[in-house]
Amino acid sequence: MNNSLQLVLILLAVAVGVVVLCRILRLPAMLGYLIVGIMIGPHALAWIPDAPEARHLAEFGVVFLMFSIGLEFSLARLRAMQRIVFGLGTAQVVLTMVLVMISSLFFTLDWREGLALGGVLAMSSTAIVSKLLVERAELSSAHGNIIMGVLLFQDLAVVPLIIIIPALGNSSGNLTAIIAFAILKAALLLSVLLIFGQRLLRPWFNLVAQQKSSELFMLNVLLFTLGLAFLTELSGLSMALGAFVAGMLISETEYRFQVEEDIKPFRDVLLGLFFVTIGMMLDVRIVLNGFGWVLLILLILLLFKAAVVALLVRWYAKDWGMGIRTGLGLAQAGEFGFVLLTLAGGAQLLAPEVMQNVLAAMLISMLIAPFLIQHTETIVRRLSPDEWMNQAMRIHQIAVHTMRSDSHIIVCGYGRSGKALGQFLAHEGIKFMALELDPRCVREAAAKGENVTYGDATKQEVLQAAGLMRAKAIVITYDDSHSALKILHHVAHARPGLPVVVRTADDTHVEALKRAGAAEVVAEVLEGSVMLASQALLLSGVPLNRVIRRIQETRAKRYSVFSSYFRSTQVAAGDATETHQARFNSLVLSHNDNAIGKTLGEINLSEIGVEVNSVRRHNVEDSHPATDMILRAGDVLMLLGEPVSLSAAEKRLRGENHSSQIQ
Repeated sequence: MNNSLQLVLILLAVAVGVVVLCRILRLPAMLGYLIVGIMIGPHALAWIPDAPEARHLAEFGVVFLMFSIGLEFSLARLRAMQRIVFGLGTAQVVLTMVLVMISSLFFTLDWREGLALGGVLAMSSTAIVSKLLVERAELSSAHGNIIMGVLLFQDLAVVPLIIIIPALGNSSGNLTAIIAFAILKAALLLSVLLIFGQRLLRPWFNLVAQQKSSELFMLNVLLFTLGLAFLTELSGLSMALGAFVAGMLISETEYRFQVEEDIKPFRDVLLGLFFVTIGMMLDVRIVLNGFGWVLLILLILLLFKAAVVALLVRWYAKDWGMGIRTGLGLAQAGEFGFVLLTLAGGAQLLAPEVMQNVLAAMLISMLIAPFLIQHTETIVRRLSPDEWMNQAMRIHQIAVHTMRSDSHIIVCGYGRSGKALGQFLAHEGIKFMALELDPRCVREAAAKGENVTYGDATKQEVLQAAGLMRAKAIVITYDDSHSALKILHHVAHARPGLPVVVRTADDTHVEALKRAGAAEVVAEVLEGSVMLASQALLLSGVPLNRVIRRIQETRAKRYSVFSSYFRSTQVAAGDATETHQARFNSLVLSHNDNAIGKTLGEINLSEIGVEVNSVRRHNVEDSHPATDMILRAGDVLMLLGEPVSLSAAEKRLRGENHSSQIQ
């Protein structure tokens, strides 16, 4: 197979097939790319040779990965989580590296090899863990916050490690001096780039953006990213470091989100190629010959790392259950572990046999991770004797909150949507009980006297404690179909017929949720489009009555519970003549108008049946302005009234005897 096109077609065909299979099995695409590399690499089917060109191209995947990490770098987020990130995160990475380095001495490895190996094994998989936490609705839980904080520090820790590991492989001269010189050189270069780069970056990006060419903007992003990567490589550092700095610089500008979308296709494709080349590195024969070593490294990676994290979290949070959950969540190897392993191999720090065994253990740990996290609760209950008591106490607290509640509404999730719903319910005097997994939200709500408690609504015992058998309805306020289906399953078994309202981002899972028993599914896309259309119609001068009728027709088709009511109101309103219906009309005041310098009270449009709904001045809107507001030239008045009244109002404001265009 010497034909390059044939090699590319083979790679694409196998990659698409395996990644589709991973999607069906709900596994990360990254694992699919790794499997593709193992299958078609030089050590298995040998469809693609281990060519240097492929590895060089894959390096760009790491460049764009580091660029995206830099792009997501947020000082505000670091400050908000600084105790977890710089406390627990630092302790986890440093302690893991030190303990692995000490352990490696017993296996006749040099301390430099042990330190590099410690950095490799200290990393965990952000892609796998974050995806699983979202699916299990645990991203905002106490252990979910800790896991994400530690993962954030691991991402940051890669930056010094990609400087130190190549320096460790330098056998000439004083190693301490070499590492110190590399760090000093990196610090100087980063200082220059961060200080002067930001001053030059914004004006240049402004100039490029003013040309209004998406192709030019994309070329500029690529030039900037690869240019900084080349600059750091030229100075003796890695390309990944330059890409990270490029992302950091752009993250502080208003172009961050546009750049993130533009760069995503390049990043995902090249990163997929990187993981394919990682899979190609694995020699199955060497792994089988040293399978005992692979199992030993796997046990050290999973058990040893999980134990370190669990002990640290136990010391930090005084909770064994939380510690075990966090430890199991971070036990596997990570994407950056492969990056560091590749660097260590390139620096001749690790022998080929060690590289193969470590690589195999890392791959197996990532395959095990989804199953390990899935059975976390079972493992926690077995290992933590206090967990049963803690859960019983939490359920007891929920039950105490709802003991006297009857015909209340259970609100699952108390984020922005949950709080807005809570305000509506409180205003109507309807009792509700909110379950929330974010401890910060619970504390804030409790301080305000709101009926919110910590609890996982996907657990049947928590729903029962929240008064499932006495509730009038359940509302799921967060967009997570996986979690919503669990709640619907519990409700269908414990209390079939109880109405459950579910919120989703779009129409993708509406039918599945309704089949599972949802009384109604509210899609944000539909509601957003309805309100956009209503505002556009109102501002276009369409009568208010007709706009309301259009909204009612749309909602009647979508929400069965309103259909009969909306039909009856349409029949009742059918005889009204639209020419006499109220509508909006906007009017811009000019210097010559009669109303300039007068107050709204002096103009007194209400006596002719017109309401001044709002006044916009210099893009600042004042809804329902006071009567003593003095009108100025350039003010935009939003008037509401019947066409005849609006014409009279315009004549009064203009002071001219001209005919109006309002109909």
